[in-house]
Amino acid sequence: MGLTKTEIFTDKQNQIALYAKAFGHPARVAILQYLFKLNACVCGDLVDEIGLAQPTISQHLKELKHLGLIKGNVEGTSVCYCIDAENWKKMKSVMFDFLDQDLTSKECC
Repeated sequence: MGLTKTEIFTDKQNQIALYAKAFGHPARVAILQYLFKLNACVCGDLVDEIGLAQPTISQHLKELKHLGLIKGNVEGTSVCYCIDAENWKKMKSVMFDFLDQDLTSKECC
């Protein structure tokens, strides 16, 4: 497998790409939407709510946690997840700056 050469891009470009990857799978989008809807920590409801197998949900949760968009707390034998509000605000700021770019001229090609 080839190298991604992420080192030739800026930290901000790499961060934008990682956030875009998080939103690149509908299961991760559904997980985030569910966590926002409940506005509370969720332990075991995600499998029933999303409709995917537990290992699949766990992998998506791992990706979202790695990016810092969610956080998890151990409660007994399970881990409960919720949105990490501070990191969510940071992500919104980075993505807003990127998505708020406009073309300066109306002509192209």
